[in-house]
Formats: sequence, structure tokens, C-alpha cells
Amino acid sequence: MYRFYDAAGTLLYVGKARDLRRRLAQYRTTRRVRASAKRRALVKAAASLVWDVCASEREASLRELRLIQALRPRENVDGAFPFLYPYVGILAGERETYFCLTTSPDRFAAFALHGAFRSRAVTREAFFALRRLLGLIGHPVPRNRCDRLVTAPHSHVFGLRRLPEGWSELWCRVLRGASREAIEQLALRLLEHAGARARRAEVQDDLRAIKRFFDDEASALAAAVTATAYGVYPVPQRHRDRIFLQYRHGG
Repeated sequence: MYRFYDAAGTLLYVGKARDLRRRLAQYRTTRRVRASAKRRALVKAAASLVWDVCASEREASLRELRLIQALRPRENVDGAFPFLYPYVGILAGERETYFCLTTSPDRFAAFALHGAFRSRAVTREAFFALRRLLGLIGHPVPRNRCDRLVTAPHSHVFGLRRLPEGWSELWCRVLRGASREAIEQLALRLLEHAGARARRAEVQDDLRAIKRFFDDEASALAAAVTATAYGVYPVPQRHRDRIFLQYRHGG
């Protein structure tokens, strides 16, 4: 594992390499193309290099992640801001069901939360796709009533009445990466809906967004949690990347 510092001693970048000599040669021979601009800027700003030898790639990966999360070097982006990893939650009542999207899980204690998920873009796209599609099946709760449940910035809530019986639990299983049954039932219901058939292209795009979220985020997280025997759910934001590193390295 290696670390670049500038002349003032500020940490610029944390990385890891099996062959440090080869990695440094790659920095020196960076081509002057737009895709390499970040690497050229790093080499220009760096004044010193410190490295440590780790016992395994897994140890190096975990140490790299801890440093990035703790110190947030200027040139490291991946893994530096776990507090932005989103959750999706469900609050089921007798007549109404609410869904939330938030990066502040402690502010939505009444919801059954699922996550933390890595991609804000994929999770957000699926959340709003779900809002549009479920709005065709159930009866949307007025927005002002939903807004009362928004207790943190950059969070969203929508609610529905008269969803089919048992759907809250089925969607919890989707969010937990356990089953696609709710997605399949939703698709079948939409086939019977005249308004959905009239907007077939948009509905298909929304269904694809939800399926992509299930495959790339929900089921991937479920597999990592199971393989590592991680016992806390929903997964804390700071632990999400660590669990995936352990998962990839068989730990």
C-alpha cells in the first residue's frame, strides 16, 4: 500500500499495488490524454511517497479503505463518502404504505430500512420508478401528508393506499435482495392496466430500473452479508465497503 503527500505533508492519495515499482512507472509514463489528467495532476502535486508492505491483498485493501474513510484524501473518491450511501425503507400501516429514500437512517426509525446501497444513481432511479409504477396500481397519498414524514435533508417519501394484500412484505424481500416476486407481480398487474399499456415504453424503462437495482445493489448486498456472516441489518454505511472487500477476498 502506498501514499502520496504534497510538499506541506498533506495526504493526497492512498493506493495499493502488488508491484509498486511497476505502478510508479505507470505514473511516470502517463500519456497526455484527457482520461489521464487526474493522474498527471497527482504526479505534479506529489512531493513524497510512503509505502507499507502488507501480508495479503485483503489486508492491503482493508487498510486502504480505513485510511480513505478516515482521512478522505483529495484524490480518492471511491469509498471516501460512505455517509452518502442510501437506504430504502417501508412503513406499512393498516390502510397506507410508505416508502422512503434517505442517507440518514437514524431519522427514519419507524421504517423498515434496507441497505446501505453503494450507487446513489441506481438506487434513486429505482425508487422513483417504483413510485411511478405503484402509483398506477394503488392510490397515491397526498404529497403534503408524505412530506410530514420527511425528517432529514435529501430524503424522499411517497405513500399509497389500497396496495394488494401482502405487497409490503414482498417489496421488503426485493429490497433485501431475497426475491424478485414483487417485481414479477407488479409487471403482471401493469399488463392489465390500460394506462400502463398506453405508456408501454416508459413502464418498461421503469421496470428495468427496478430490476437493475435488485441485481446490482440489493442481491449483491445480500450475497456479501451472507458470505461474511455479517450480523447487523441494515448494514451501517461505514461498514458496507468493508463487507464487500471481505466478500471478494473470501473472508
